Amino acid sequence: MNTNKIATHINFSDALDMGPPLKGNLAIPVFDHGSMQAELYMPSESDPQQPHTKDEIYLIVRGKAEFFGGKKIVQIQKGSFIFVPAGTDHRFENFSKNFAVWVFSMARKLEGKIHAHIQTTSC
Repeated sequence: MNTNKIATHINFSDALDMGPPLKGNLAIPVFDHGSMQAELYMPSESDPQQPHTKDEIYLIVRGKAEFFGGKKIVQIQKGSFIFVPAGTDHRFENFSKNFAVWVFSMARKLEGKIHAHIQTTSC
């Protein structure tokens, strides 16, 4: 057993203190490990995102918005989970002034599985 491995904890207020985003970046870089990156994203007037080369997971921290995920728009709010496959056109729209979202991106390796008991909505 490797005893040098430890968990990392970063709370929302600590992530806010790491900001603002670096020039040319839309989000505050918070943590990275291997191909995984964690950022805090708080769009202000619009969401200019373009399709990415990595898969992404969004976890809404505060506020509410509409999310376009390549097919349709869905309502999202604090606690919402969104998975966006690499190359998908997506963006947040009509977001509240306090809108904030954790962004986790990672290189694609294996196809994900959705547990049968969880009902999903394509967006």
